[in-house]
Amino acid sequence: MGERLVADVIVDRLQAWGVQRIFGYSGDGINTVLGALRRAGAPRFVQVRHEENAAFMAVGHAKYTGGVGVMLSTQGPGAVHLLNGLYDAKMDSVPVVAIIGQQSRTVLGSAYMQEIDLLNLTRDVASSFRQQVNSPEQIPLVLDRAFKSALADRGPAVVIIPHDVQQAPAPELEHEHGIITTAPVWSPPNLVPGQADLEAAAAVINDGARVAFLVGQGAREAWPQVKALAEKIGAGITTSLMGKPYVDESHPLAAGVMGHLGTSASGVVMGECDTLLIVGSNDPWTEFYPPPGAARAVQIDIDAAAIGNRYPVEAAVTGEAAASLESLLPLVEPRPESAWRTRVEGAVQDWHRLAAERAGTPARPVNPELAVRELSGRLPGNAQVAVDVGSVVYWYARQLRLPAGVPAHLSSTLASMGCSIPYGLAAKLADPERPVIALSGDGAMQMAGVAELITVSRLWPDWADPRFVVMVLNNGELAEVTWEQREMEGDPRFDQSQALPDFSYARYAELLGLQGIRVDDPAKIGAAWDAALDADRPVLIEVMSDPDVPLLPPFPGGKEQGQSMMDALVKEGPATQHARELLETYLGQEEDLVP
Repeated sequence: MGERLVADVIVDRLQAWGVQRIFGYSGDGINTVLGALRRAGAPRFVQVRHEENAAFMAVGHAKYTGGVGVMLSTQGPGAVHLLNGLYDAKMDSVPVVAIIGQQSRTVLGSAYMQEIDLLNLTRDVASSFRQQVNSPEQIPLVLDRAFKSALADRGPAVVIIPHDVQQAPAPELEHEHGIITTAPVWSPPNLVPGQADLEAAAAVINDGARVAFLVGQGAREAWPQVKALAEKIGAGITTSLMGKPYVDESHPLAAGVMGHLGTSASGVVMGECDTLLIVGSNDPWTEFYPPPGAARAVQIDIDAAAIGNRYPVEAAVTGEAAASLESLLPLVEPRPESAWRTRVEGAVQDWHRLAAERAGTPARPVNPELAVRELSGRLPGNAQVAVDVGSVVYWYARQLRLPAGVPAHLSSTLASMGCSIPYGLAAKLADPERPVIALSGDGAMQMAGVAELITVSRLWPDWADPRFVVMVLNNGELAEVTWEQREMEGDPRFDQSQALPDFSYARYAELLGLQGIRVDDPAKIGAAWDAALDADRPVLIEVMSDPDVPLLPPFPGGKEQGQSMMDALVKEGPATQHARELLETYLGQEEDLVP
């Protein structure tokens, strides 16, 4: 073996941090590190089709495993391509580390080829930690600090390593002035809520007659405690989009996802409550919270800085969700039966009826709500779900019932299209024995998914369980934006902006050696899911879905927005007759829920 380089020290440190795989793409600025990865044999390097997708995979790894996702790129365009995934990590509060190559120190400042000021480029997205390594001796301490910062601050950390530093001889860290020796060790803090804070929170809750919960991703381990407290006081349970997988939506008090893409029951619970308990959520859809002053609020969060960010709260409880709720439970007075509980349970039952009715509404040719709903009840108990951004998120939020313990993730706060296949790949690589289901629209697939299906075709023969099922809603339309234009702008559809090129996703999957299933009959969607979940290779289900199915916000706000949609459809002319009929049907179904 030749002389050890700084690049070898980098790989050693990644191994010490337990990194199992790195997502990235090669380039001259990072090739020395790639050589060290080849020599070491671990961590595994996962080659992607585009650095943006490498970043999404790192984010997905962090979301599905709870560990740190690691991405790698060369300087210049490679580094720029990482930004979208880094912002996804920042805005959804997940730990990732980006290792980025840079031109040699001798040419920095000369406007050299691919030279970008990477520290300034990443100033906002990696505000907690970004550092360029300027000497070999820095490598261990910078990597250690990057991982610790990512874990402690739940966000991105960036390490920039010039090419000549990567090639330098491995340093001997002498015990002397100016040399710092660090350790690859981190342990999460155990934040115990203060008794006075718990008592203040209990006092607010005990004074309320109509209590609502808003549960976010910070409650991922707290469903037993959420359930116990809600049942004790008859509270309605709503979730953020990121909190959906952590609540059993079959519970009679579970009102589903709140916000524009949420449920009618969530609209009732959030609109009529007089007390709000926010648990581990930073959901930005504040117009769907109770109006400020209409409800007294308590917030539980492990991040003290997050409390009061979205809603004025009277009582703040800083601590881990499960432990905080466990301590709060004996301080809260029982109200097992109440008019409010009856109201919540009735709204939840109404929502379940409405969801079924909407999924069964005839469309041309397939109602996308039905396509997603048919997966409920078929979803394996050990599955992992990845969801893209677009109209498919609405149908996921409203129609997919997740079994307990099945994770589902998406680019939530950044809401970046193209995340589902990279996320699904990260989930599959982390646990190849579990099936993965990715839900996407055609816009997202054309943006990033089609390219990363090539990666799926390359990797799947090594998976213990080959099931990787992608459902694409093919409606030839950027449907979510079209309906947003109608609702929020009052504008008719703009064909040059909204229409998508025709593309056969199922046939493309077959070209890659995968299985493709095309569904243009609603009676066949269930059989398509059955076949895909029983296949011996990855499957792409291409559903020919109807772009005219409206994306109404939840009752009670739906009527006003629906009228705006209708006015825009009238402007579009006779060709929207089918869309107007569907909108009228949906509005009529929702009108039946008015008490």
